[in-house]
Amino acid sequence: MQQARWARRALEIQPFHVMAVLARARELEALGHEVIHMEIGEPDFATPAPIIRAGQAALAAGCTGYTPALGLPELREAIAGLYQSRHGLDIDPRRIVVTPGGSAALLLISALLVEAGRKVVMADPAYPCNRHFLRLVEGSAKLVPVGPDSQYQLDAQLLEAHWDADCCAVLAASPSNPTGTLLSREQLSGLAETTRRLGGELIVDEIYHGLTYGCDATSVLEVAQDAFVLNSFSKYFGMTGWRLGWLVAPEAAIGELEKLAQNLYICAPHMAQVAALAAFEEESLAICETRRGAFQARRNFLLPALRDIGFEIPVTPDGAFYLYADSSRLGGDSARLCQHMIETQKVAFTPGLDFGFHRANQHVRFAYTTSLERLEMAVSRLQLGLRSWPEC
Repeated sequence: MQQARWARRALEIQPFHVMAVLARARELEALGHEVIHMEIGEPDFATPAPIIRAGQAALAAGCTGYTPALGLPELREAIAGLYQSRHGLDIDPRRIVVTPGGSAALLLISALLVEAGRKVVMADPAYPCNRHFLRLVEGSAKLVPVGPDSQYQLDAQLLEAHWDADCCAVLAASPSNPTGTLLSREQLSGLAETTRRLGGELIVDEIYHGLTYGCDATSVLEVAQDAFVLNSFSKYFGMTGWRLGWLVAPEAAIGELEKLAQNLYICAPHMAQVAALAAFEEESLAICETRRGAFQARRNFLLPALRDIGFEIPVTPDGAFYLYADSSRLGGDSARLCQHMIETQKVAFTPGLDFGFHRANQHVRFAYTTSLERLEMAVSRLQLGLRSWPEC
């Protein structure tokens, strides 16, 4: 058989390892095993009922065609209203681009900003698809190793130290996946000022905004109106499968972003956009806030429980729904530890190799996207699994 001539970019993009963990979990479930899912970053709550009803009504009303590439005007206005209510910001709705998920927003930004051979500075560890989108447009990520001393975040000093002539932008995340840590107002301001002085563009992933515990997340738009902001309806609003996100961009970029959107995906799903209007209603927001409280209770249980059984988590995460844990005290490679636990204890969580290269084989990520009762069961199983873990 003739060897397939795939493009080099496809061959160099690494698989999303958590999906392999999920696939194995599904295989075990098909065999009759009860698997506790802590691997996938998807809330276990269904989409709030008011949003579902709005989606059903949209389908019944025939909202199944194309919309403007930038999104329904009324949805862009509603998103602008969210920035007013959360952050006191007056964002022109014309600066908002509605996208098929937050991933499409990052694809647009990558296509707009990154020339072939240019680099985007980002933390290591970080969400893996970020660097893969850059490879798709013939750019690359310049990964900066970070740890607990910087809350696993980039700061102005690190950016200054790692910037070079090939860099064109910075991508930060607050709250971060996988660490759940936040950037403060001062840190965001420092990143914005330094990036501007170096001649780059600042991109901030705010996809987990709304899911913070005991504090509020600062939007970079509070300190830098020239930044690009990614967000999504998937996490706080629980609309993962609806594939709906948004991008806030400087006004000067909107024309080019519209052209790219028209060519890359035409528009976000019409029905999902109409349904998302209900996300901003009082009933939906009350449901989302109740769920935020549930996530906080889960974090408050799981964090000390994992520490007690040997995982090191030096920084308490303030947002998202992840714990990024150092497993080095337990010995061995973290990928083998994950495999051991799913095979022997039917507990699924993610090896650190999904999130970068800096000490990746000594870290794992736990997602507390399952009930408190199942988290308690998971901890008991992990304790049992460590007794048979040969590296202990």
